[in-house]
Amino acid sequence: MLSLFQGRRYWTGADLAERLEVTSRTLRRDVDKLRTLGYPIHSTSGVEGGYQLGAGSTMPPLLLDDEEAIAVALGLRSAATGTIEGVEEASVRALSKIEQILPPRLARRVAALQSVIVMPARAGSSVDARTISTIAGACRDHEELRFRYRDHAGTASARSVEPHRLVNTGRRWYLVAWDSDRGDWRTFRVDRIQARLTAGPRFIPRDPPARDLAAYVSRGVWYAPPCRARIKLLVAAEAVAQRLPPGIGLLEPIDEHSCFFDVGAPTFESLAIHLGLLGVDFELTEPMDLVEEVRRLANRYRRAISPRPARVSRDDEQ
Repeated sequence: MLSLFQGRRYWTGADLAERLEVTSRTLRRDVDKLRTLGYPIHSTSGVEGGYQLGAGSTMPPLLLDDEEAIAVALGLRSAATGTIEGVEEASVRALSKIEQILPPRLARRVAALQSVIVMPARAGSSVDARTISTIAGACRDHEELRFRYRDHAGTASARSVEPHRLVNTGRRWYLVAWDSDRGDWRTFRVDRIQARLTAGPRFIPRDPPARDLAAYVSRGVWYAPPCRARIKLLVAAEAVAQRLPPGIGLLEPIDEHSCFFDVGAPTFESLAIHLGLLGVDFELTEPMDLVEEVRRLANRYRRAISPRPARVSRDDEQ
């Protein structure tokens, strides 16, 4: 019964009794037992009456299957070293509690997974856990948000938005929202949103700006840097996609042997270095600033491996 309630909050009494294959009397007795365990189960009477799992004042025990328990343990370990400030210590405490009650068979699986999984160092800016929680709640409840936002130039402005989704690129968190004052969709870096947010009235959700919001955010992020380029890679998009970290540039297939790579960087020098690290052949004709940087790097590498004339010592000259 608890598993059914956690999968769907409301059940009619008839549907729940039929699903569990019990009588209505047994159903009422089991509901009362769950209530004594701390689960706030509300009931309504009548022909269509039923039961609904609500939110209580304390955290009741959770019912997790094997795969869910493993997922929670691994997720807590990731959160302990993630980019959300304020949850690291709580994640470690929760992970310790989970590991204490895991059956031996699951504890061995979690230990095996943790021993072979290497968590990469986080290069992005961290964000406050309360900020993430507030934004997520506003997205869920369709409530407007008001906050002050600092753009890439450091200029602060007041924003009133209809929040839609939070997107994590692996490096940073972004909020996709409808900007009411500007009448258009905007993407906000969460670490640039002030910690103090104000919830406003509820709104009717709009259709999102794209079906794939991860790609939408990546496109906006990588068109933002001052140095941008569209490069033809002489390899299939599927092959090079495996070499790219999440959110790094956009790939557009041409055919089974080539693709376009849209990418940006703070400088053309760093962009030229990044192209070399891809480990694939490419064609480059523009922008000329990037062409010159690639040519300069190529000459430097060529000089590094070219034989140099041996120096003649004074003893040899005599």
